[in-house]
Amino acid sequence: MSPLLDGLRILVLEDEFLIAMDVEQLCRDHGAREVVIARDLAEINGREVATQFDAAIVDLMLGGTSTLEFAAGLRKTGVPFVFASGYSDAEEIRTSFPGVRLVTKPYSGEDLVEALAVAYGRGSPG
Repeated sequence: MSPLLDGLRILVLEDEFLIAMDVEQLCRDHGAREVVIARDLAEINGREVATQFDAAIVDLMLGGTSTLEFAAGLRKTGVPFVFASGYSDAEEIRTSFPGVRLVTKPYSGEDLVEALAVAYGRGSPG
């Protein structure tokens, strides 16, 4: 069986350095071809996310800035993503982003990888 994230290009929005490093390694361990970490929304402004990435892991807050508008842009361009966050306002996420999985910190790597694989259309939900 091939790794869940085999060949994917993944964008990781995460402002906590150690978590970002862990997530990058996790994605690579599961077959990701490329992992790009952005610790700030300004780092990805002007980049064509939809053409550069297959999927994304989005922290709800980056340095105190909400990423919900960015996530809405991902949804509009068809880039599958999951939220990974220590903030647990899951109700707002469920309302604004039905069907998008929120993996809460501290999360297990397997949960995160499976959620991303399912968002991309691999793996089995639940």
